[in-house]
Amino acid sequence: MAIHPGRHQFGTDTGRITLRTFRDGLAASAGHDLTIDAVRWTGELVVEQDLAPSALTVTIDLGALVVRDGTGGIKPLSDRDKREIAVSARKVLGADRHPQATFTATGFEPDASGTGGTITGTLALAGKSGPQRLAVSQPEPGHYRATTTIRQTGYGIKPYSAFLGSLRVADAVEVEADIDLSADADQGQGS
Repeated sequence: MAIHPGRHQFGTDTGRITLRTFRDGLAASAGHDLTIDAVRWTGELVVEQDLAPSALTVTIDLGALVVRDGTGGIKPLSDRDKREIAVSARKVLGADRHPQATFTATGFEPDASGTGGTITGTLALAGKSGPQRLAVSQPEPGHYRATTTIRQTGYGIKPYSAFLGSLRVADAVEVEADIDLSADADQGQGS
C-alpha cells in the first residue's frame, strides 16, 4: 500500500534500528564486530497532501542499546559479554548526561525512480549536533530502509579502546533503520 497524507507514528513495534561497529587496531583479531539494536525509540513522519514528506523526527533512548551479535574475535561472545559491552557503550556515549539521540530532518530529496532518495537533517548525539544524511530505499510498498554512517569523533565521542589502544572500535558506525508503515497505510491511521 502507498503511504497516505498525515502524521505517521512508528517505533519498535513497526521497525528496527541497528548499529554496526567494527574493530580496529593491531589487536583487532581479538575483538568483535558488533550488531547492536536500539530497543526503545520513536519516530514521526509527516506526509503532505501531495504525498511529499515534510517532517521527520526520530528519538533513540541510548540507555536501551542491546548487543545482539558479535562476529570475529578469539571466542564467541557470551550473554555476560554482551551485557558488559552494552554498559561500556552507554559510558562511551555519555548516556547518563545525554540519554537520547535525536534526528530531525531538514530536507527530503527523492531519487529519479521515486522509490527512495536522501533525507538531510541534524543529528543530536552526546551533547553535540551535526549534519547527517540518510540514504533511503523502499524495498516494497510501505517498507522503508534508511542507512547512514556516523563518525563518533564528529560528535565528540572517543571510540572505545582497550589494551593501550591496540584494540579499538573504529570511528565509523553504520546505522540502518527498517520501518514498516504498511499497516498504518492499510488502516488509514496517522492522520
